Amino acid sequence: MISVIGAGAWGSALYYAIKQVRSDALITSRKKRNIEGFVDLNKALQSEYILISIAAQSIKDFLKQVNLSNKKILVASKGIDNEELKFLNEIFEEYVDSKNLAFISGPSFAKEVKENKPTALVIASKNLNLANEFKKFFPPFLKIYTDDDVFGVEIAGAYKNVIAIASGICDGLNLGNNAKAALLARGLVEMSRFGEIFNAKKDTFLGVAGSGDLFLTANSTMSRNYRVGLNLAKGRNLDDILEELGEVAEGVYTTKAIYKLSKLYNIYTPIANEVYKIIYEDKKPINSLKDLLK
Repeated sequence: MISVIGAGAWGSALYYAIKQVRSDALITSRKKRNIEGFVDLNKALQSEYILISIAAQSIKDFLKQVNLSNKKILVASKGIDNEELKFLNEIFEEYVDSKNLAFISGPSFAKEVKENKPTALVIASKNLNLANEFKKFFPPFLKIYTDDDVFGVEIAGAYKNVIAIASGICDGLNLGNNAKAALLARGLVEMSRFGEIFNAKKDTFLGVAGSGDLFLTANSTMSRNYRVGLNLAKGRNLDDILEELGEVAEGVYTTKAIYKLSKLYNIYTPIANEVYKIIYEDKKPINSLKDLLK
């Protein structure tokens, strides 16, 4: 049996997909939802397989409260812990053996998954047998690739949200397609450069988990992070933007973590740095543009 923990847009979409293959699948969240198969957390934790889709900044506290030591875990969350500057696999490995951990990412809007539209995803694990076990839970319209580059898939999934904010700012300032193309190209290079420091594979950033997810997230108002950028370009207050979204925009928090890590490891991350200054230092987007063009 498999349970999904987290009934936000992405968790619900993955549950919808899994339910087509496994009718006994369960789902839970902090707030009770009117969803078939919804149970309390204790019941959900009785399953052998657990899919976790909760906010990245809440992962640490969640893991302190539950015992997942004998479970097989698929992590659908994306981000980097802001306080400890740890990637999600590093946090999970403090509580779960790496052989029981896998991570799912790729270019996927929840709405389209719920419409059964063809979608490609990557399940990464240090244990490829586990990745293939989880692969069997998904229906045919989801093309699942497997990979052992856990850091690469994680970094790509987290970093693309930061570039998506920058892309929204670019469009919000009406800078045009030339500027947008340059931003995404250099953003992909920046992601890859950052990943190399943590021994991620360069090829991962050229695949669906990297460029695929980046191009999707940075080009549509269906992306929460892109919409954050659009509104920042209009001079709106960040708190108001996030309240209006009603869901977590992980890129806002990932920006801070990447900024700190880039300083710690002396990594050249000009786009992420400017997004950080816009969000956390109230720098005017037009001034960030001028600095990036220098």
